[in-house]
Amino acid sequence: MSLYQDYLSEIETRKTQGLSPKPIDDGALLDEVIAHIEDRDSAHRAACLDFFIYNTLPGTTSAAGVKARFLKKIILGEADVPEITRAFAFELLSHMKGGPSVAVLLDLALGKQADIARDAAEVLKTQVFLYEADTDRLKDAYAVGNPVAEDILRSYADAEFFTSLPEVEDEIEVVTYIAAEGDISTDLLSPGNQAHSRSDRELHGKCMISEEAQKEIEALKLQHPGKRVMLIAEKGTMGVGSSRMSGVNNVALWTGKPASPYVPFVNYAPVVAGTNGISPIFLTTVGVTGGIGVDLRNWVKKLDENGKPILGNDGNPILEQKYSVATGTVLRIDTRKKRLLSEDGTTELADLSDSFTPQKMEFMKAGSSYAIVFGKMLQTFACETLGVPLKSAFAPAREISHEGQGLTAVEKIFNANARGNTPGKPLHAGSDVRVKVNIVGSQDTTGLMTSQELEAMAATVISPSVDGAFQSGCHTASVWDLKAQANTPRLMAFMHKFGLITARDPKGVYHPMTDVIHKVLNDITVDDWAIIIGGDSHTRMSKGVAFGADSGTVALALATGEATMPIPESVKVTFKGTMAAHMDFRDVVHATQAQMLAQHGDNVFQGRVIEVHIGTLLADQAFTFTDWTAEMKAKASICISNDETLIESLQIAKSRIQGMIDAGMDNDVQMLAGLIEIADRRIAQIRSGEKPALRPDDNAQYFAEVVVDLDQIAEPMIADPDVSNPDPSRRYTHDTIRPISYYGAQKKVDLGFVGSCMVHKGDIKIVAQMLRNLEAAHGEVAFKAPLVVAAPTYNIIDELKAEGDWAILQKYCGFEFDDAAPKTKARTEYDNILYLERPGCNLCMGNQEKAEKGDTVLATSTRLFQGRVVADSETKKGESLLGSTPVVVLSAILGRTPTLEEYKSAVEGIDLTKFAPPVQKPMDSLSVHF
Repeated sequence: MSLYQDYLSEIETRKTQGLSPKPIDDGALLDEVIAHIEDRDSAHRAACLDFFIYNTLPGTTSAAGVKARFLKKIILGEADVPEITRAFAFELLSHMKGGPSVAVLLDLALGKQADIARDAAEVLKTQVFLYEADTDRLKDAYAVGNPVAEDILRSYADAEFFTSLPEVEDEIEVVTYIAAEGDISTDLLSPGNQAHSRSDRELHGKCMISEEAQKEIEALKLQHPGKRVMLIAEKGTMGVGSSRMSGVNNVALWTGKPASPYVPFVNYAPVVAGTNGISPIFLTTVGVTGGIGVDLRNWVKKLDENGKPILGNDGNPILEQKYSVATGTVLRIDTRKKRLLSEDGTTELADLSDSFTPQKMEFMKAGSSYAIVFGKMLQTFACETLGVPLKSAFAPAREISHEGQGLTAVEKIFNANARGNTPGKPLHAGSDVRVKVNIVGSQDTTGLMTSQELEAMAATVISPSVDGAFQSGCHTASVWDLKAQANTPRLMAFMHKFGLITARDPKGVYHPMTDVIHKVLNDITVDDWAIIIGGDSHTRMSKGVAFGADSGTVALALATGEATMPIPESVKVTFKGTMAAHMDFRDVVHATQAQMLAQHGDNVFQGRVIEVHIGTLLADQAFTFTDWTAEMKAKASICISNDETLIESLQIAKSRIQGMIDAGMDNDVQMLAGLIEIADRRIAQIRSGEKPALRPDDNAQYFAEVVVDLDQIAEPMIADPDVSNPDPSRRYTHDTIRPISYYGAQKKVDLGFVGSCMVHKGDIKIVAQMLRNLEAAHGEVAFKAPLVVAAPTYNIIDELKAEGDWAILQKYCGFEFDDAAPKTKARTEYDNILYLERPGCNLCMGNQEKAEKGDTVLATSTRLFQGRVVADSETKKGESLLGSTPVVVLSAILGRTPTLEEYKSAVEGIDLTKFAPPVQKPMDSLSVHF
């Protein structure tokens, strides 16, 4: 059967699902489509014309190459398709956005037919996704006096590709739709269990919120023609968690505007809002699509006569409504005065200055943030080629510099990596900076979208300025089902060809490494001055500064080696006191959140960088803190480390990178070997005193400071989703931190989970040590609830095997993963045994493995979102409580939360993850293990 016949069969199948024909990305299929178009007698000709014009993906897909070349033949008169005139062919090329279409346009513009060259030049003047191969052709043609090349370059120098675009409307009318009360996780917009469909935009769009919500949104659009639907998190923050790009894509699909009539299911310009604004990473993604993010502030704390919040019976501040945004409310956005107004425009409801900065207005005008990035590079290239002064058409970058003020750690990193800023001018928080990106990570459930973004921006190879880049396989590691088998090899092949280190070898030479992406990135980050961009909210390294990002920003970092963002404000976190012997460092992490709220009332971490002075803790354990900062709603975090501790962490990183090399994972340019060289240079700099470990200046200024008192941490802490809180906005947040005594040993635990990116080698050793202790005390170990253990990386398992810890785990497990025969079905029921699962995200991701509906899960994970780890049953809400490894293990053995006395007895003599605040002079690490 031909590819086209297969395509028709697929179309019939999709019809039964209420879906349109899938957009074509395969060049071989499009060749067959074109054959039907050229056959005037073909019964399929009309359908194939429609597929060719309206249903072929642009960019660098193989189909885009075939389409561009056929359009070139039509323009040159070498092919006759009456329905596609020369002018229409040029219009279609203009919507293909780079790659083969630009190559074809350059062929025509620099060709010998003057009328065709003129028309091609006019189209090229609207394009921005040009790469070195394209600009070199223009440069060479200009050098030999080609007038068309000069005309194009002068247009680029004037940035006509941007200045000729229509301005953002002065006023935008919106109609509200409340998606939910409380923080809205991106899981509501793009559920993790539907991750396999994210690259099929129409199919994935059907999973946003609910079918009922989709119908309500469509009804609002019919009732309010000309108005844009604004999706709202009432009494909460919009877009916390991961899955940003797919979440924004879904919102844009249902509420945005089509990007092109010739590109199906790609929409832009969504409008999203939250009572407490938008999660920082989600807001960046909104900018990628030229959308609007609104901080409503429509609920405020009720204050007493002294200006202090009035607390309710639950101890939380009472909120009162400033204005209503109930579903169906019509509001006006004044983009010039930057105000949210009532329907009649007479009442100002909120200041939207932060939503309409000059830079964000440019994103809206251009339709995406990375169109602006490429536009700036293109204008600079043209001016340099022509030898004319650069008169930027874009808003000047804010350069905020306070004379005499020192730099925080993040300010130092941004200044060191800045590009295009005023030389010698120190930049402080709030400055807009283009920065070099050192490390980039792409994860597997968003990776196909990243590859689509790379194709859309016509990128074919990783930027040579990127030191290291990794494509993970961890989010789909648990179950090698048909979806994973279809998507993962395709993703790995694309990313391998693009230049990344891939978790799976497309040729099947090395063993599949399903290691958790954050742990790998933490190992391959070998410079504390590095900037890391990763396609996951938990891209939070304990070396350098890392930012979780959407798949578009990841693609941009891979293609250009750059990112653009304001320098964030910082909150300084220091420690005092002594950590009790029975406590684990995870409890320090929980206590930081609790003590911060107690000290400041509000979450001062939200949207800012947490600069944690953790000094004596090795990178593996420190990562437990930085990883958690995503749940604190921080933008990023930085660990301030002592010199000797940093050197030891870099040595560990080197050994793990060498392990990847030994496994055969290095690529043709020996990227991994290059990272070891960078680590060696950094160690030499520290030892010589040439460049000590990163530290802020003593006179740096912070938004706030938090001092964590270790003496106050007397018992293990649990982050509780508080699923029955009468205030919906208080449910499923990470702000409810409770001591285990709160539960009075009465909280039934249905399943324990030790895994995800929050655990390190020491956590798995703790499990082994607890089993030994219980065996010695009782002669056997019996579980009253299932315990799932998933080590984050294979190298941890290898080290545990060498040290004898894996054997005790194997002795008591009722299931051990087998890479030779991976699971092909997700587990839906659990026995009261120990499960040793494959390295990867496992339950934390929620897209494959899941707890039984309605379970109470106690996990070392980070996710307590509704429905993520555990869904609700018909009779009980699922709960995902978060605690330390020893608490989780003991709770699975007991089938309930322990008493403090039971806990102390169980951990006696066990090497928990210890921490002591750093002293003034550098000292050796106090970490017990790594």
